[in-house]
Amino acid sequence: QVHLVESGGGVVQAGGSLRLSCAASGPIFSGYAMGWFRQAPGKEREFVVYISAGGISTYYADSVKGRFTISRDNAKNTMYLQMNSLKPEDTAVYYCAARRRSPAAAKADYDYWGQGTQVTVSS
Repeated sequence: QVHLVESGGGVVQAGGSLRLSCAASGPIFSGYAMGWFRQAPGKEREFVVYISAGGISTYYADSVKGRFTISRDNAKNTMYLQMNSLKPEDTAVYYCAARRRSPAAAKADYDYWGQGTQVTVSS
């Protein structure tokens, strides 16, 4: 059982930056691919980015490419999402997720989820 806790959300003006963290506990963190998803009010939860277990492979949704950067520190059991040039349409609850296989972009493919952290971008 992997337990995930997100932090770092908040309110920021458009053009600003935030860094989200996802702390993991449980089985060996380095064996899990990780992803970030987000859900805006009234919308489906959508894929943002994933990173492979070793941190070598990443894949970004077009909407965040060039603005967001995912990383992980397996020694600290923590994953990060650096979000720059934030836009009002980035406003959502951000969730981290883990899966015990190769990384994936579909939320149904993930086994474990955090509780989410709210990101609000004001215009």
